[in-house]
Amino acid sequence: MTEALSFPIIDAHHHFWDPVLNYYPWLCDKDRPPHRYGDHQSIAQPYLPADYLRDTAAFKLAGSVYIEADWDPRDPIGEMRYIAGLRQQSGLPTVAVGKAWLDQPDAQHTLEQLAGFGFVRGIRHKPRANDAPADTAAGGMADPAWRRNYGLLARHGLHFELQTPFWHLHEAAALARDFPDTPLIINHTGMPSDRSAEGLAAWREAMRRVAQCPNVFVKLSGIGLAGRRWSVEENRPVVWQCIELFGVDRCMFGSNYPVDSLCASFEDIFSGFARMVVDLSASEQRQLFHDNAQRLYRMDC
Repeated sequence: MTEALSFPIIDAHHHFWDPVLNYYPWLCDKDRPPHRYGDHQSIAQPYLPADYLRDTAAFKLAGSVYIEADWDPRDPIGEMRYIAGLRQQSGLPTVAVGKAWLDQPDAQHTLEQLAGFGFVRGIRHKPRANDAPADTAAGGMADPAWRRNYGLLARHGLHFELQTPFWHLHEAAALARDFPDTPLIINHTGMPSDRSAEGLAAWREAMRRVAQCPNVFVKLSGIGLAGRRWSVEENRPVVWQCIELFGVDRCMFGSNYPVDSLCASFEDIFSGFARMVVDLSASEQRQLFHDNAQRLYRMDC
């Protein structure tokens, strides 16, 4: 199905890493934390631009967005220096999203340094979250210090990337309303991991509410399921519900590679996306695969 894409793509969400050279706790530690896809031993090895170009070879790759990869939390600037080196060597990634711990006292200084990299467009910090929807305690996005530092993003020309369980999206909606000049991009389709009728209904309602904020966007990415191969049939409903809720102009496709290599090849994922939206017009498809990411990440490609 790759021939269905006659236009270039921008991959709105991917990673590079080298756990031999650098420290990533979730890849390097002997006791690795559990991953939502299950055993992730197979990806605890270097994944670099040459690997990515091999995996994307069936597509016309116009650009890519590197997302912070849970690098050593003591040195978020070191991660961007490393990515700057990769860009110098290979031209990839086109732009990047760094890490700033918004609940830490040094957050302002970190944001200032990240903004100094000409290719950095935003930051991601996974806020503290509850384990289940039944736990209604406030998550990290409600913390006053966290919100105060979030308020600094706009002055540095940075947006925010949010990865959180859908039951915290009401906090995201409050952020979006209170800081309307800061784009907020929901990662991984709002994380609809519970595909039961009840789970999907709760996820959809949470997404519906946050979609009412015009400065919120969503990445159609990271929708694999533990122990299952990625499939169009299982994933089409969540993709289409996002498009219906947010509109074609606020959604974009991302591979989440190499993490999603645990459940599919890059070609299967992007060809699957193409099959899902084949009935849209060519211009609408191009928005999802290229134009929206180009606009939001301010890319010249």
